[in-house]
Amino acid sequence: MTDSSALDPEDRKIVTLARSARARNQVPEGAAVRDGTGRTYVAGTVVLDSLKLSALRTAVAMAVASGATSLEAAAVVTDAGTVSDEDRAAVRDLGGPATPVLVAGPDGEVRETVTAG
Repeated sequence: MTDSSALDPEDRKIVTLARSARARNQVPEGAAVRDGTGRTYVAGTVVLDSLKLSALRTAVAMAVASGATSLEAAAVVTDAGTVSDEDRAAVRDLGGPATPVLVAGPDGEVRETVTAG
């Protein structure tokens, strides 16, 4: 478990953005990523008949579509216990294996921090 009060302010920010996206859009997950220049990208789960994307993969796709070439960190707010291998792979593709992924519950408390690796 990670002490959320000990988080870097920028990491706390992406957790808050992810939590807000989840609540605002009433989706199972919210996510946010921060690119190498400090810009943030926020997304919720996408569920259409023809397209299903987790919140974290959607946030990574938004970063790439906006021209991001690296990631500093990612956060996902979810009821799930951890982040999927596919989500970690998306973060790894843009940020590298050491990129931290903060996994928080719906209350915003970070349960764990894993690497994309």
